[in-house]
Amino acid sequence: MTSTTDQPAGLADPSVTTLLRFATAGSVDDGKSTLVGRLLHDSKSVLTDQMEHVEAVSAQRGQDTPDLALLTDGLRAEREQGITIDVAYRYFATTRRRFILADTPGHVQYTRNMVTGASTADLAVVLVDARNGVIEQTRRHAAVAALLRVPHVVLAVNKMDLVGYEEAVFAAIAEEFTAYASELGVPGWGAGGHHQENWCTAIPISALAGDNVVEPSAHMDWYGGPTVLEHLETVPVSHDLTACPARFPVQYVIRPQSAAHPDYRGYAGQIASGVLRVGEAVTVLPSGRTSTIEGIDALGRSVDIAWSPQSVTLRLSDDVDVSRGDLIAPSASAPATTQDVEATVCHVADQPLAVGARVLLKHTTRTVKAIVKEIPSRLTLDDLSQHPDPGQLVTNDIGRVVVRTAEPLALDAYADSRRTGSFLLIDPADGTTLAAGMAGESFASRAKATVQADEEGWDF
Repeated sequence: MTSTTDQPAGLADPSVTTLLRFATAGSVDDGKSTLVGRLLHDSKSVLTDQMEHVEAVSAQRGQDTPDLALLTDGLRAEREQGITIDVAYRYFATTRRRFILADTPGHVQYTRNMVTGASTADLAVVLVDARNGVIEQTRRHAAVAALLRVPHVVLAVNKMDLVGYEEAVFAAIAEEFTAYASELGVPGWGAGGHHQENWCTAIPISALAGDNVVEPSAHMDWYGGPTVLEHLETVPVSHDLTACPARFPVQYVIRPQSAAHPDYRGYAGQIASGVLRVGEAVTVLPSGRTSTIEGIDALGRSVDIAWSPQSVTLRLSDDVDVSRGDLIAPSASAPATTQDVEATVCHVADQPLAVGARVLLKHTTRTVKAIVKEIPSRLTLDDLSQHPDPGQLVTNDIGRVVVRTAEPLALDAYADSRRTGSFLLIDPADGTTLAAGMAGESFASRAKATVQADEEGWDF
């Protein structure tokens, strides 16, 4: 049997570049797409034909300089209206780090798209127009970033050129945003939900002029911090989930039943977190049956150890009943199973989510029938108060729910694991995603005391 090291190869090698996933968010016309375009352009990550197309379209519109926002706004409706509608994913790299960015929309009705873009992000860039300061949409995006346990946030105070590059304007906005972040219960969480300092870094920029995006600004000598790109290149990011308890959602059961492998039975999937070793005692959930890892097959060979996020096949020493959707975990740290899921959800569908709704709940590779038993509260992002018993959640609402499932689920708290603490609520009739859920307590349950609902029961 071939053995491997306890850590992924190259983890300690400084020559190996790391990957940062980040999302941009902000209100309409705050300059998100322009910032992304500036990052791509000034880091020399734009192909010649792409730039020529942007220049041609900009010239047709009568613009003297290329509209860098066109590098990310790819839909026809986006170009016609000058807004971002869909989440635009872009890849670029520097000598220090590789990046996957998600440019998310700013309109209130597209806030749900930020949930998609930020759900896997290591960092969120929240833009603020220096002329307008912190507005409701800014608070909404900060709350979503905190709710999704995004480890780092950059407050990019944009359009500083339109306020005369005044330090006082920047300082006031940064102070207000930091105060709101404190009300959310941060400065922050690291990988796996662990607390860390310096959740938010404020940077004054002008995406249109290029100030403090890639190159330091000559107009703001009072600012001594990093540029946006410098911060993105140097912010500490850990993708090492090996310190977390091991979780292995079974995706597929492999039984060749061939002459070469007449008795082979393996369970294939991706390790969501932690480390698995041959000889380790494990529990299969939700059945609770126990066994021992007899072998681990990875990339066509047997190994002694495997870690997240490797895709492997496990072989168990006992012939237990294991199928797609089951979770294999070390017996010493196996999660509890439950049929009553308490969680915070971001409602993303057009149709409301009401008490009594029959839904499908998808957790890792498992999908079960469920019913919404309660909606205890809905979060008001203006003052972080809880409105009790709203009866339903509508598009872009964030609220607490209690869901009863037909079969037990092995969920972790989202604060402990973004992978195995998250789930989706799905409409069983047409497969529409209704809500993105985060199991367990969230900042919402630590927010301000519940207040009485207003006359109509809704405030946004």
